[in-house]
Amino acid sequence: MSAIAARPRLTWPRLILDRPEVVGPLFIAPAILYIVLLVGLPFLLALYYSVSDYNIFNPSYGFVGLRNFQDVLESEIFRRTLVNTLVFTIGAQVIGLLLGKIGAMLLMQEFPGRGIARALVVLPWAVPVSLATLAWLWMFDSLYSVINWTLAAAGLIDPANRPQWLGQQDLAMIAVTVVHAWRLFPFGVVIFLAGFTSVPKDVLDAATVDGAGFWRRNYQIILPMILPIVLIALIFGTVFTFTDLSVVYLLTKGGPINSTQVLGSLAFQVGILSGDVAHGAAICLFLFPFLLVAVIVLLRSLRRREI
Repeated sequence: MSAIAARPRLTWPRLILDRPEVVGPLFIAPAILYIVLLVGLPFLLALYYSVSDYNIFNPSYGFVGLRNFQDVLESEIFRRTLVNTLVFTIGAQVIGLLLGKIGAMLLMQEFPGRGIARALVVLPWAVPVSLATLAWLWMFDSLYSVINWTLAAAGLIDPANRPQWLGQQDLAMIAVTVVHAWRLFPFGVVIFLAGFTSVPKDVLDAATVDGAGFWRRNYQIILPMILPIVLIALIFGTVFTFTDLSVVYLLTKGGPINSTQVLGSLAFQVGILSGDVAHGAAICLFLFPFLLVAVIVLLRSLRRREI
């Protein structure tokens, strides 16, 4: 009689790891720990400092309640910064997603070198922000601006009265918004490319047979089908833009006359550069309710869309 191979004996660790209710939390635990350490603890620390009179010159902790928030709300600079932040965020999202949609539509077409073009389009996202912003700083330079030179050569501006992109209040806000939209452009392209490729080809073919033109196919068929993906991209883009200070700080440092100051750069200047940690923490916490409301609105829109 042939020997029957003995069935391997399962140890208790293996039995536990074979259970989905154990393996699932185990796999997601590192991500949760990362979020708690990187986001949760700084958030709690900001709450702790925001209700105190803590600063680098007087590190002793003294509880002051909501006085820091009251001081911040009474500041004219803060109110202007709040408006700037909303303009900066909304403008960058609109421009970035619009350019991303146009770029994705172009990259969906068949043409020589399309693979290379798709690889190059992610460069604004891959290039370090400091290096990219330095290049834009030269492009906006008051004397050597290639943008002004091009506009003057095309006869669109007076060479003797060239715009000071980073020196005039309205133009400075436009400049920082355009630069941040340029950074978001590859993200928008990738999102729309993923959305366009997920649309079934037979649906588009049926719409073409029914007489739907370019605009009807894009805005009555494709866009409603990829809207959940676009809303998710809008959530990430809004959070990323609302909390960003790198472009503003590297280009204008909030000037001229706080015309480009955003909440992130103002909190950095007050809390870190000026040493007033308590008021800087209070300014940072104003980011939270606005982001919470924006994310809730977008998620509710996404949920209604899925239903």
